[in-house]
Amino acid sequence: MEKIWLKSYPKEIPHEINPDQYTSLTDMILQALKKYKGKPAFENMGAAVSFEELDELSSSFAAFLQYELRLRKGDRLAIQIPNLIQYPIALFGALKAGVVVVNTNPLYTEREMKHQFKDSGAKAIVILESFASKLEEILDDVPIEHVIVTGIGDQLGWPKSWLVNGVVKYVKKMVPAYHLPRAYRFNEALSIGQEKKYVPVEVQSSDIAFLQYTGGTTGVAKGAMLTHRNIVSNILQMQAWLSPYMKADQERIITALPLYHIFSLSANCLTFFTLGGSNFLITNPRDIDSFVKTLKKTEFTALTGVNTLFNALLNHPDIRSVDFSRLRICVAGGMALQQSVAKRWIEVTGSRIIEGYGLTESSPVVCANPLDGSDKLGTIGLPLPSTDIQFCDDTGQEVALGEAGELWVKGPQVMKGYWNRPEETQKVLTPEGWLKTGDIAQMDEEGFVKIVDRKKDMILVSGFNVYPNEIEDVISHLDGVLEVAAVGVPDEKSGEAVKVFIVKSKASLTEEQVREFCKENLVAYKRPKYIEFRKELPKTNVGKILRRALREEDQNLKKEEVTL
Repeated sequence: MEKIWLKSYPKEIPHEINPDQYTSLTDMILQALKKYKGKPAFENMGAAVSFEELDELSSSFAAFLQYELRLRKGDRLAIQIPNLIQYPIALFGALKAGVVVVNTNPLYTEREMKHQFKDSGAKAIVILESFASKLEEILDDVPIEHVIVTGIGDQLGWPKSWLVNGVVKYVKKMVPAYHLPRAYRFNEALSIGQEKKYVPVEVQSSDIAFLQYTGGTTGVAKGAMLTHRNIVSNILQMQAWLSPYMKADQERIITALPLYHIFSLSANCLTFFTLGGSNFLITNPRDIDSFVKTLKKTEFTALTGVNTLFNALLNHPDIRSVDFSRLRICVAGGMALQQSVAKRWIEVTGSRIIEGYGLTESSPVVCANPLDGSDKLGTIGLPLPSTDIQFCDDTGQEVALGEAGELWVKGPQVMKGYWNRPEETQKVLTPEGWLKTGDIAQMDEEGFVKIVDRKKDMILVSGFNVYPNEIEDVISHLDGVLEVAAVGVPDEKSGEAVKVFIVKSKASLTEEQVREFCKENLVAYKRPKYIEFRKELPKTNVGKILRRALREEDQNLKKEEVTL
């Protein structure tokens, strides 16, 4: 389709980027490490590592991988740790050694770990000791040959590291007993590597940098092959979008979303880093009390998050005592940003949340709202530079402007394919390079894109398409609603009916109030037929509500009722 969105670009934003500006992601990282060597790169729990120190530490880790573990270019290293300084050391060390990074959710079950390690063929792993007992259970069934174990306090300096690790292990009992006699400790690995000389590895732009596994919210997790060129392209696209509104090398970003997640990895760990920004790592953002206390004593200029994180912060009693006066860049992604949350955020903080959109398979960012004040609430903004999009019906034909269709994406950030899954790759990548996102969207006359919903989450009520995002957005405005999720459930009369799951912020909220509110705001076929109140909703580790899990729970419950 015609790139009508370019006319809505702020004048500072280029229409194209050069994806071959760097030979590889490693090249890009090395240049940033040298350019900003005196600045703090990552901070966590009162400790900080500068760009120069990170260069030295990551080279030591790279040398350890090369000489001690004998890992070669293209071998896979799994990293299964939360937001700690150890993460960027291991990440950049692996990239320097030409090793492919397999980011792994620390909260994975043994089953999920086993699937990912077997599927990726990971030869080594860096894992937080709190999860080492899980690894022990599956180690004989996966190809992992080498294990590096780290404690939460390992990079906090003596004696704090000793104290933190001791409290975590012996007081809080967060480290289940494990037996991995051949495992290295993280700091031991750095010491071994320090005695060796890191040998630079020649990496091509077409080489794989990450096997980034999909969230599995729509089926079995698959490894998206993200090349160095894919990642570099998306970093350059985001740099073009953000840098006109940033103060070069003066930004301090709150990194609460886990770095192993593609959104935080690309935006915080890589984009802000390559612009000289400092990442303030939040290890456990689910502890909202502690998170808010940290915000109260920390100066920050940028913040990224998902809707549920912003909502949780807004509902904390001490949020108004946080100083948001320096906050200039606030970005939401990962799931739909509810308008009620966006409006309350402006009221409480005085800053706007800029919503963007992406997916693992596109490294991840596809669209973003402008930061010059021309953003449109309720949209995901405009396609980034060098990104093309179109909207297609079920036959693959492009629909008319303004009509809803599946969003297809084309650009240098689109993945190479799924690891060892050619059939799955063919389902989502066309021969011309278009990525079928599985999201239903539409574009207005100014080029702004609105996500209507996930294609597989769409509810069909008596032949009418009902989109959960719309239901959730409406109900979220009702006083007393903390969180809401809408799904389709089988119905004898209409084929499917809408069911909503609600977490209350006020105990007095009733089902009747919800129905009355929906009656006022939704046409009849969109109104929920079933309403269930819950204490919490199932979510991924980054806070994305799992509608599929809710549907499955509801179906299993009905099966049990039939059996009884």
